[in-house]
Amino acid sequence: MKYILSLITCLVVFSYTLKAQENTMQLELDSLFANEFKAHEPGGSVLIKKGDQTLFLKSYGLADLKTKEKITENTIFNTGSISKTFVSNGILILNERDSLSLDDNLYKYFNDFDNKALAEKITIKHMLSHTSGLPDLREVETNNDFFLTAKDKENFEPLKRAKSLVFEPGSKYEYSNPAYNGLALIIENITNKPWQQFIKDNIFKPAGMKHSKITNGSHPESGVAHAYDNYYIKGDSIYYGDYYESDYGEFSTFAAAGNGGIWCSILDLAKYEDAIRNNVFLSAETIKASRTVYKPKNWSNTSKPYIGYSWFVGKRKESGVDVVSHTGSQGGFTSFYISIPEKDILFIGLFNRPTDKFSELIKKSIELLEKNSYLEGFKKD
Repeated sequence: MKYILSLITCLVVFSYTLKAQENTMQLELDSLFANEFKAHEPGGSVLIKKGDQTLFLKSYGLADLKTKEKITENTIFNTGSISKTFVSNGILILNERDSLSLDDNLYKYFNDFDNKALAEKITIKHMLSHTSGLPDLREVETNNDFFLTAKDKENFEPLKRAKSLVFEPGSKYEYSNPAYNGLALIIENITNKPWQQFIKDNIFKPAGMKHSKITNGSHPESGVAHAYDNYYIKGDSIYYGDYYESDYGEFSTFAAAGNGGIWCSILDLAKYEDAIRNNVFLSAETIKASRTVYKPKNWSNTSKPYIGYSWFVGKRKESGVDVVSHTGSQGGFTSFYISIPEKDILFIGLFNRPTDKFSELIKKSIELLEKNSYLEGFKKD
């Protein structure tokens, strides 16, 4: 009997200690983000989950400076380049259905390239992993008015005029936004429907992402957060002043949806990760391949490759855990998506203004997770 009472006491104390530890971490995280995002300014939402347990969920600031609507966990943000993971997964779904091969060359889908031999060198794998070598020939700065409303086709079209490559496909890495406009167009080519509809039917719907949207021209025009910036340039000087809107209609290439057109609430993005981990729309084998570093045989760069099929893949030095991630930045919207599958951790941030403390916020948050033993067990000697 004494043993049982002692055991119960130990369990109660242990449970209380864990709860106190969790509360302390939540307060530290809240302080970290509240210091950066003020209540009367644009802000964002932050979510940290371990499995089904929500470790931290908090929203800061305003979704709309005119109406003073507050940001909540249901506010819908543009996710920027996190969108590329959806396009990538759309391509992978078609690959699993044998509708295409990742080794297909670009000329198969775009036979109007000026340089046929160049297009035949580039595979879908190269496009997915930013190793195509295609130059970005869009003249965004000199033709700003056109690119304010230009969609995927108009953003990919200039690349077809390429006379040469920046490097041999697969030999190096260079991040490419228009490559993902091209991948979105490949989905349309195969399915004979807007790629946005294919993603809605094959990812949003099975994942239960009921509130997510995809840019199609000016859509969505309502029901979403507005994005802002307060960065000004006057002559050679840079300064910060009042916030101004910076999204569709103000920011070039915003309508190019394949590279940055997905809109989600933070809760819907969590459903996306759940669907990925539970193989809802892709097999475990394909998910593993997409989140494993793609290593082309002809890689010649001095640095090692660190990207899979859209996902950035690395190992955290301090705790030794594998980290799968993507960030986003489009107009005033910024975002990050960090998954640590082996520890069942998901860490997401969606914001409607830029911050120069972006990396610091991520770094300090992960350090708090390590400090509170959520990433323990993988320390290296």
